[in-house]
Amino acid sequence: MSLKVCEIFYSLQGESTFTGLPCTFVRLSGCNLDCAWCDTRYAKDESTSLSIEKILDQIKIFGCNLVEITGGEPLLQEETPRLISQLLDLKFQVLLETNGSQAIRDIDPGCIKILDVKCPSSNESDSFLYKNLRYLTKRDEIKFVIGSRQDYEYARTIIMEKLSLHQSRIHLSPVFGHITPARLAAWILEDRLPARLSLQQHKIIWNPDQRGV
Repeated sequence: MSLKVCEIFYSLQGESTFTGLPCTFVRLSGCNLDCAWCDTRYAKDESTSLSIEKILDQIKIFGCNLVEITGGEPLLQEETPRLISQLLDLKFQVLLETNGSQAIRDIDPGCIKILDVKCPSSNESDSFLYKNLRYLTKRDEIKFVIGSRQDYEYARTIIMEKLSLHQSRIHLSPVFGHITPARLAAWILEDRLPARLSLQQHKIIWNPDQRGV
């Protein structure tokens, strides 16, 4: 029972409603998509095989209760749900960030899922599994990465036509360096869109290209 791991590190949460909180990140290797603006391309190939026990040992070193499983695409590996469940059994609060192309039905309900809906500028907007929306709870989160007006309109349509009104954790995040937060904020306000402007805080605090933050 091992997983291919790109890196494990301790930093501040840069996105989601947990932004600013200390968090241990487990970045798993491999991805089935090739998004145009991907900022973790290295996670596709960099890989160390670690048992779940060794992963847990490394997580415990940081003494942090909040853990995010990310990638790459973590759900490509069949042992990922087991890792999540074991973390929950150990009383960690667990976040899963997934690109939306893999089924989330069997993920432990105690895990908070952060589901990424790919927009047109990613060149992967056909990858999203809409059936995943059935398995979201009020605790789960949805993220749209916005790189253009077309992306925004695509996200707006999905938010207004596909998402339940009770879903309050919807994030619109500008592609860093491609569209200004002010422009995206103006669109959200103009349309009174029920979504949050979400900035990548780690890229503001540290060098945008720095790893392990």
